[in-house]
Amino acid sequence: MNPVEAALVWLNDPLNWTNPGGILDRLGEHLSMSALAVALGCLVAWPVGLWLGHTGRGGGLVVLVSNVTLAVPTLALLTILPLTFLGFGRPSVVVALAVFAVPPLLANAYTGVRQVDPEARDAARGMGFSGWQLLRRVELPLAVPYLAAGLRTAAVQVVATAALASFVNGGGLGQIIRAGFGLDIAAGGGQILAGGVLVAGLAVLVELVLALVERLVTPRPLRADRRRARRRAADALAGG
Repeated sequence: MNPVEAALVWLNDPLNWTNPGGILDRLGEHLSMSALAVALGCLVAWPVGLWLGHTGRGGGLVVLVSNVTLAVPTLALLTILPLTFLGFGRPSVVVALAVFAVPPLLANAYTGVRQVDPEARDAARGMGFSGWQLLRRVELPLAVPYLAAGLRTAAVQVVATAALASFVNGGGLGQIIRAGFGLDIAAGGGQILAGGVLVAGLAVLVELVLALVERLVTPRPLRADRRRARRRAADALAGG
């Protein structure tokens, strides 16, 4: 039996879904730690990005933080953080994945506020809006599509990377893959492939759902502007 057939057989076994430590249990662990990591990343990145975008300062800092956090391998964080007070298990995994989620969340929050039409800012100031009112009532609503885009990117990255949590006893769908590697390749190849398919399928599903959310929160005029920008970029590439 080749690995593809073995994976199909493994996925079609109901016990692999319902047993303790089966697919449903691991899926719940995977989703919960991914959601916590993205939420933690939002709590850190969005306020900082929105405020820096509002003040118009710190663009270099945003780029620096994004580059530094992207340069640190997630697997390295997953091996270092368990040696701290966080210990092995879920907390260290959530923190490591949150660090991985920060760059797109921070960059999109900053960009979203900076892309607000200056005339809209001037009109709000002319109406007597304070800095906080300007941010809350003008800049933040107009930046929502960018926040949704950053959330989409961060969530997909975190869901795909959370499979590494199994290396530090963090659970998740990666545990299925790791258990397969504990067997010889003839016996565990199907399980390894099945685990990989589950992780990839979940990441694609999250991408599709959040793409729909991003579309729903993007006003129609902005959708048209983005389509025109994509066309111009494609024309430029084709011409080049």
